[in-house]
Amino acid sequence: MTGSARPAGPLTILVTGASAGIGRIICERLAKQQHRFVLAARSADKLALVEATLKSAGAEVLSVPTDVADPNALEQLVKAAVDRFGRIDVLINNAGVECFASFSQLPVEQILQTIETNLTGAILLTRHVVPVMRSQGFGRIINMASTAGKHGPAYGAVYGATKAGLIAFTQSLRGELIPEGISSTVICPGFTTSGGIYDEMVKATGRRTPLLLGGTSAESVAAAVEKAIHKSPPEIILNFPALRPVFIFRDIFPRLGEKLILWTTLKFLRRAAMHGKST
Repeated sequence: MTGSARPAGPLTILVTGASAGIGRIICERLAKQQHRFVLAARSADKLALVEATLKSAGAEVLSVPTDVADPNALEQLVKAAVDRFGRIDVLINNAGVECFASFSQLPVEQILQTIETNLTGAILLTRHVVPVMRSQGFGRIINMASTAGKHGPAYGAVYGATKAGLIAFTQSLRGELIPEGISSTVICPGFTTSGGIYDEMVKATGRRTPLLLGGTSAESVAAAVEKAIHKSPPEIILNFPALRPVFIFRDIFPRLGEKLILWTTLKFLRRAAMHGKST
């Protein structure tokens, strides 16, 4: 990598979806290294709680209530970050909504909201951040996708499409920007406990995911973010049992792979869709 000018001191980290769940746990883990944070989420009250926690750990924090589906708000978010800290070293596109429902029953408004929040918002925010990183000669872009982006789940058509889009977006950015010291990593968690929508799905359905489908924890996702900042791998898939061999098998034997994935997941996802869980 050429042109890299990583600062010697703490990094300035912009995190969307920072007010709860995975975003909050990521921030709390990174705050132990006393980085500087720009926190973005829709709820000002929840952001204030996270800000207080990070400040108690010794971190410097700027909270900016932001709806990532609003293009104007994204531009103002980046301006506020640069005005306060002078740079943005790490962008973590974590904001997202999940929806599991029969595709034919999804309202158009929910389809648009999912795309705007999960994909369009991340792309537009990155578009505003890249010139800042380019002027520094250094940057880390971390996009929170999902194993749903590696194989679109039944009853999760729009959600899977947005996460697949994030994977392709990350790959394209990496190829284009890495010569300038700006690397991109996509993280693909499975169903995530202690901070993900999975916990609510379990409460609603009374069932956990099948053993073969597995999942991960929010703490593991936070550790993967830290790894992405320091080592910038192209992709991190987080799940136990490991799903990468399943995806390889599917690529070699498409029909058999599809049947295996459907056999493992369909019953659980259909039940989740019937309960209409989405956030």
